Amino acid sequence: MATASVGRRTAALSPPDSVADLLRRLGRIPAFRVRLNPPPGTATEKDVVRYNESKLKTAICELVDGTLVEKAMGWNESEIAILIAGALLAFVKPRKLGKVLGADGMQRMVPGLIRIPDVSFFARGRLTKAQHGKMPIAPVAGDLVVEVVSKSNTKPEIARKLNEYFAAGSRLAWVVEPKTGTVRVHTAPDDFVVLGQDGWLDGGNVLPGFRMAVRDLFDSGE
Repeated sequence: MATASVGRRTAALSPPDSVADLLRRLGRIPAFRVRLNPPPGTATEKDVVRYNESKLKTAICELVDGTLVEKAMGWNESEIAILIAGALLAFVKPRKLGKVLGADGMQRMVPGLIRIPDVSFFARGRLTKAQHGKMPIAPVAGDLVVEVVSKSNTKPEIARKLNEYFAAGSRLAWVVEPKTGTVRVHTAPDDFVVLGQDGWLDGGNVLPGFRMAVRDLFDSGE
């Protein structure tokens, strides 16, 4: 049976009444992002690991309410994510501050709920050596998580993700909106500021001293 996150626990969900009900629960996402094998509501963590590690996969999937959900992606969004990951890595690695993961780093919000931020940072000591690299799913959410909004993402989906990230231990989240050229900086699901292209991203209490110009995310250099 599918589960939904409630704080740090899981709660059983009744089966959806229809496809429309399923899509509503998932954040009103488009139907093409839902994988039908295994049948929605029956998928497990083993299924999402098996799918994401398969050489035949056509996309990366998250596990939500017992359903494999294709992660929304795109060329422009991928470039932005790489720019952020590169800047974070250049700051984090020489200082030995922790680990930076990209868009295939699975993270467990609660048992049975697996999310994959576009970029994430785990502070040193948050993941043990046994948990990082050897385990296919990190047991916690990153201290910093980044979502670059794609065309098939929806506002309810992003809102749900933010609630799940912070409930799972995230302390900072950046929601990048390529369409508007802005970044929402969240310190809680409903506590955020919006930065325009004249603004600067900083690491706050999570990565003190880190700074990156918002403009650099949207300047392709072409």
